[in-house]
Amino acid sequence: MANGNLLTNCVAEAQRTVTALAQNAALLNDVERCTQACIATLRAKGKILIAGNGGSAADAQHFAGELVSRFYFDRPALAAVALTTDTSVLTAIGNDYGYEEVFARQIQALGLPGDVFIAISTSGTSPNILKALTQARQQGLRIIGLTGRSGGKMKALCDICICAPSDSTPRIQECHLVLEHALCACIEEALFGSQRPA
Repeated sequence: MANGNLLTNCVAEAQRTVTALAQNAALLNDVERCTQACIATLRAKGKILIAGNGGSAADAQHFAGELVSRFYFDRPALAAVALTTDTSVLTAIGNDYGYEEVFARQIQALGLPGDVFIAISTSGTSPNILKALTQARQQGLRIIGLTGRSGGKMKALCDICICAPSDSTPRIQECHLVLEHALCACIEEALFGSQRPA
């Protein structure tokens, strides 16, 4: 019975958090700004780089996968790279330069002015994300952050920072997934909506 109550409470809390997200006009305006930044970059033949740790690493890979493969319908692939997937690169950088550099070093190698860097951190304080944000700014990338309510230290380093309306890591992650799916849907529709099958 206790587990049933816990399940009910978790689902109810998730629902409240996503509802708060949907009712926050300023936050939704920032999501629209993120969408437009990604669309502009992809139209200009730029790319989207994405990074995060733990569950946020999984989000980075999920988001990149939806863009490179497809979301709602078949269409040309979109240039997106999760900086969390190459174990040889990650372990080489971690060994040679330290874990704080694992994303910054990849941005140094791959990032070009006009590209978008999406940084995902529920706390907004992950050292390797903060280093990556600084590197991205130095190289002229457009910077988008996904984090929790406070924004942490990363908020000041982003061009646009979307702060999920929660202090709970699971709820923040759930909001991030909703936002990532919304971004994928809007990007795909803006670029290829005319090719959507009838």
